[in-house]
Amino acid sequence: MDTIKHPISAPHGTAHYELTSYHFGQPGGPKAYIQAALHADEVPAMLVAHELRQRLAALEAAGKVTGEVILVPAANPIGLTQVINERPFGRFDLSNGINFNRGYPHYFEQLKARLAAPGQLGADADANVRTIRRHLRELVAQWQPTSDATTLKKALLQMAIDADVVLDMHCENEGELHLYVGTSLCGIAQPLANLMGACAVLHTAGAGGEPFDEACSRLWWDLAGHFGPQFPIPSACMAATVELRGEVSVSYELAARDADAIIAYLGVRGMLDAGQVAVPAHGCTPTPLEGTQRVDAPHAGLLVYRREVGDLVRAGEVIADLIDPVTGEVTPLASQVDGVLFTRLSHRYIIRGMNVAKIAGATPFRNGSLLSL
Repeated sequence: MDTIKHPISAPHGTAHYELTSYHFGQPGGPKAYIQAALHADEVPAMLVAHELRQRLAALEAAGKVTGEVILVPAANPIGLTQVINERPFGRFDLSNGINFNRGYPHYFEQLKARLAAPGQLGADADANVRTIRRHLRELVAQWQPTSDATTLKKALLQMAIDADVVLDMHCENEGELHLYVGTSLCGIAQPLANLMGACAVLHTAGAGGEPFDEACSRLWWDLAGHFGPQFPIPSACMAATVELRGEVSVSYELAARDADAIIAYLGVRGMLDAGQVAVPAHGCTPTPLEGTQRVDAPHAGLLVYRREVGDLVRAGEVIADLIDPVTGEVTPLASQVDGVLFTRLSHRYIIRGMNVAKIAGATPFRNGSLLSL
């Protein structure tokens, strides 16, 4: 195991941040990149990374890491220092209000121009992948950050941009385990979903906001659509945002289970020898992110849930009551779709407009920006 320290801060200043990555195996084979807690207050991901590091170190010592695996156990040292009135605040950069998992570069336009030159692409899909990855490494290297936050983004993306598998581990406020993936990745992501016992796999060709996983994956299907079948370009990066239940889902049992599932998936994908892996034959059916219903609060009040995360609900079914504590008026909050209730808010007094829950429906009806702030 090699340990690399990545300086994040400029040399002048009184506060300095540093990112740590752990490297297993050797470059040149199938590559996986795994990071935890880009939203720095999402602790379950860091515990899973802790379990993964132990397993990967043991596998490497046994000569069973056949590819390359990079693990970043705490992907946001900036966010880890942000605390307001004893409450961790790791989702947004306090210096500018920007979500740490938004605004990553989408290199499609630059790649489109570079690859249009004669001889760049051909009929060999594997050769095309190698060419595109070479250009991607060059483009990320040319990025000139102007802040600690963008320096962090560049450091993370440099490690991930040429990987075959990218897992960005997060968690919800309250939730069951679920994944976000690109639509063209549903098939290759299904073993991961089944191994992890995901209650939902939410797919889209573009969620909006330029999150980290799409910075690694979306360019592939955009390029394939642009250049067409004459120049075959596969979706060469299986990037997924893995939501590890809720903020307080922090236990050795859950983390060990999730780490074992990820190790098994890396075995399936050829990064390591995980022994004989039995992928469950059945799992949840992927649903379009455009079919996910947001249940929002129509007014302030006490929130009392009637259904639990992971429950299947029907259109018209009440999932929670919103109670005005002054008048006693009770407003039922109902699902408008059939689907699984995969995440909900942990606060029990809320104000108008707050998102109460999300339900994964099978029929698309939304467009535009599909992610939360």
